[in-house]
Amino acid sequence: MSKHILIIGGNSGIGKELKELLVNEGYKVTSASRSEGGLDITEESPSFPEIEGSIDGIAYCPGSILLKPFRGLKMQHFQDDIALNYLGAVKTIQHYQKALSENSSIVLFSTIAVTKGMPFHASIAGAKGAVEGLTRSLAAELSPKIRVNCVAPSLTDTPLAEKLLRNDKLRENAAQRHPLKSFGEAKDIAEMAAFLISDKSKWMTGQIVHVDGGMGSVSNG
Repeated sequence: MSKHILIIGGNSGIGKELKELLVNEGYKVTSASRSEGGLDITEESPSFPEIEGSIDGIAYCPGSILLKPFRGLKMQHFQDDIALNYLGAVKTIQHYQKALSENSSIVLFSTIAVTKGMPFHASIAGAKGAVEGLTRSLAAELSPKIRVNCVAPSLTDTPLAEKLLRNDKLRENAAQRHPLKSFGEAKDIAEMAAFLISDKSKWMTGQIVHVDGGMGSVSNG
């Protein structure tokens, strides 16, 4: 019997790539997003998709990129980033926790900006820092039944980042900031998420896995 994976945010960017990878590998995938079913994870009581039986994994893919000087950030900016990135993950996991099978896997998403200080990232880095804390806390609390890991990318070419990669000059500058002299593709991140969902990573939990072109750990000098 094929494993059943739930993807929240599976209609765009990394979530879409992950859905396609898992389907091609024989998984049963249930996907939910704003465009697919009107799901708004920031609502007080989101209308989650109904699932029959158990599920073997959850990937929570929604994210945001809000880059502003700290002095220009309003409290609502911080609240919105927390609501989507952190509280949305919390709501999803709480809603489906009882449906998770033995030896299931949860995959969350962070950003390199949590561990590498970057200007203009105060709001999103704070929200994703909460996601990393959630990853480690749940990995401890839910083991050994459920594994919880997190992927922390650098800049990736998705619809979410289109303003940052909107012309050739910006794309070249973004590539040169990374030791591997390229920015990420959605499939690069989705491949890691698929690995963490699969039994190939059965001895991994509580990990923040950086898929970042070397930016987080290698000098670019």
